[in-house]
Amino acid sequence: MFVFIIRRLSFLPLVFFGVTIFIVLLMQVLSPYQRAAAFAQTEMQARNLDAIIEQYGLDDPWYQQYGRWLNQVRQGNLGYSRTSSEPVLTTLRRRFPPTLELALFAILPVIGVGIWLGTAAALNRDKLIDQFTRVLSILGWSLPTFVLGIWLLVIFYGALGWFEPGRINAQNIISIAGEGSGFERYTGLMTLDALLNGRFDIFWDALRHLVLPVITLAVVSSAQIMRVMRSALLEILSQDYVRTARAKGLQESVVNHKHARRNALIPVITLSGFVLIGLVNGVVITETIFNYPGLGQWAAQAAINLDYAAILGFAVFTAILVVLANLLVDVLYAVVDPRIRYD
Repeated sequence: MFVFIIRRLSFLPLVFFGVTIFIVLLMQVLSPYQRAAAFAQTEMQARNLDAIIEQYGLDDPWYQQYGRWLNQVRQGNLGYSRTSSEPVLTTLRRRFPPTLELALFAILPVIGVGIWLGTAAALNRDKLIDQFTRVLSILGWSLPTFVLGIWLLVIFYGALGWFEPGRINAQNIISIAGEGSGFERYTGLMTLDALLNGRFDIFWDALRHLVLPVITLAVVSSAQIMRVMRSALLEILSQDYVRTARAKGLQESVVNHKHARRNALIPVITLSGFVLIGLVNGVVITETIFNYPGLGQWAAQAAINLDYAAILGFAVFTAILVVLANLLVDVLYAVVDPRIRYD
């Protein structure tokens, strides 16, 4: 297993070069003047795009531009993000904890509810719970994320005023905890930091800001897992070894949950890996709708502003995350199915 993990991690440099070269080539579709316009912050700069092109070397061959960027990365510098007005690496460090916190709160209901309802639907095929689950999964699968998010905002924030969008920030903490309260930021995860500081009022306030985006992600993402879990379990239940287990007199619960469901989890683990990548990578639409200051919101703004350095930095982060998530999925395969061995 250790050799397998090292071998998979060795692919990181290849993925890094492949993704970043693709983005650099894609940016070459735009003319130097179009790319220079994204660097102009004042009207005077916009009138003198030639100076910007010369300053940043935007008319140089793509491999020279890519080489300059690689040289910066080698020195630990991913460039400067005009969108966040700070270095890209600083933005990644600042924006990652909010996105990670959102992902951690969303992944448990997404996977847990998806597996639970998918299992219940398969074990009660064509019964009421199966019909309910099918309708729920179709609605969740077909309902656009931005529509669900806007509905939740209109109802629970606009009409009822229960849950606020955004995220509790330093100003919120000062107003709640008071000046000189000594609130320490240990992890960047607001709920965890509040508990570590013994401030349950801040914890509940931070939790209120997470409710609506977590519900949005859970409804949409769990629908996929429900469908896959139901289909996989129905197929497993028709296998010969399941019939043999029943013929031996094993309890129905043991057959269904220990033997059948465990094998049905293989495709669910694969899908869960992609769901986790999306959540930790920052769900762009959800974070934008709820004004949540995570990686997804920043990436969307960077793409709109043609923020070259930010786009490349986000691509590097995504590439690393995809490799690590796929590695985790492969390891979980061996945990769920003892027949799978990696040499």
